[in-house]
Amino acid sequence: MPSRYFPPANRASPEGLVAVGGRLSTDRLLDAYRHGIFPWPNTSYEPMLWWSPDPRAVLPLDGVYVSQRLRRRLRSGEFSMRCDTAFAEVISACGVGPGRQGGTWLTPAMIAAYTELHRLGHAHSVETWKDGELVGGVYGLAIGGLFAAESMFYRARDASKAALVRLVEHLSARGYRLL
Repeated sequence: MPSRYFPPANRASPEGLVAVGGRLSTDRLLDAYRHGIFPWPNTSYEPMLWWSPDPRAVLPLDGVYVSQRLRRRLRSGEFSMRCDTAFAEVISACGVGPGRQGGTWLTPAMIAAYTELHRLGHAHSVETWKDGELVGGVYGLAIGGLFAAESMFYRARDASKAALVRLVEHLSARGYRLL
């Protein structure tokens, strides 16, 4: 079924730009993701930019490698894992974590739009907790058999990796195939 909002992704520019402008409504975002398109703002350019680069990172869930060191750490019980209990905190932390001192691509409008998608059951978070404190996480959108992981953060070593491993386990158990 063709997109209601976007030209076909195979008509993107060589860099992957599909469209310029358009509100970040839940309907438009879901339509975009269903057609392999995602928003990525340019801080020096006001309208939202919509992208579908080729190639892009797509991971088969059965091909995710977890090192022995990380496996041992996960088995140690140091972290506790939860899903969808702190979505707002995870998405906010993804914009201000280590390595993001120069700003973030997560604009307030994007945070509001993804938070609404979470409220509607489309966006999800996996959280890593240590001693009752949120120390890592990942969030993204579930579309068909794909989970589009959008961003991760950590405040403790391996906390975002732990969230990603838990996400892969969670998705695999539910029949998802791609990340």
